[in-house]
Amino acid sequence: MLHFTKTNFTQWERFYRANMLNSLSGFKATHLVATVNKDGIANLSLFHNVVHLGADPALIGLVNRPLAAAPHTIANIEATGQWTMNSVQPNFLPQAHQCSAKYDASISEFEATGLTPEYKENLLPPVVAESAIQYACSLVEIIPVKHNGTFFIIGSIEQLWVRPDLPGADGFLHLEKAGLITSTGLDAYYTTQPAARYSYAKPDKAVEEIG
Repeated sequence: MLHFTKTNFTQWERFYRANMLNSLSGFKATHLVATVNKDGIANLSLFHNVVHLGADPALIGLVNRPLAAAPHTIANIEATGQWTMNSVQPNFLPQAHQCSAKYDASISEFEATGLTPEYKENLLPPVVAESAIQYACSLVEIIPVKHNGTFFIIGSIEQLWVRPDLPGADGFLHLEKAGLITSTGLDAYYTTQPAARYSYAKPDKAVEEIG
C-alpha cells in the first residue's frame, strides 16, 4: 500500500492534491442546482456534495464552496429561499459539466449550455426539463463551516417530479433505469448498474436478496 501523511499533502502540486483528495470520498450523486437571482436570471450549478438528511421530514443537504469560488447559488438561495435539484443523465452530461464554469451572474447557464428551463406553478426557480428526477427545496438553514469557509445548506423537499418508470411498488427509485450519472473527483463521471438489494438487516436474521 502507498502511504501518505498530511505533510505529503501540503507538498503535492495543487491539482494533484485536489484530484487525489477529492476522489477519496468515492462515487457521489451529481445534481444540477437551479436558482434565480434578484433580477430573475436563472442560475444552474453542478453540485457533487449532496447528502440525504432524512425522510420525515424530507431534508437534503449540499455543500457550497467558499464564496470567492462559488457565490451565485448561495446568494440566490438566501435571496429567494428556494432552489431545485435535478438529476444528470448521459445525454446531456457535457452541458451539465459546463455548468461548473464560472459564468458572470448576468449570464444564465441554461442559455449558455442549451439546457431547457421548465417553470412550475408557484415555484420561482425552474427545473431542468431534461432531468428524469426533479425536486424543489425551501431553505431551512445555512451552516458556515468555519474551518475551510464552505457552507452546508439544508433544504426541505417540498415537491418532487419523477419519470413514471422509476418508482417501484414499494417506493424504491430504480435510478439505474434513468442512467443517472455519479462522479468522483472534480471531472470524472460514471454510470451505474445495480449490484444487489437486501432485506432490512436485523441481528437475529440473515439478510435476503430482494432484487
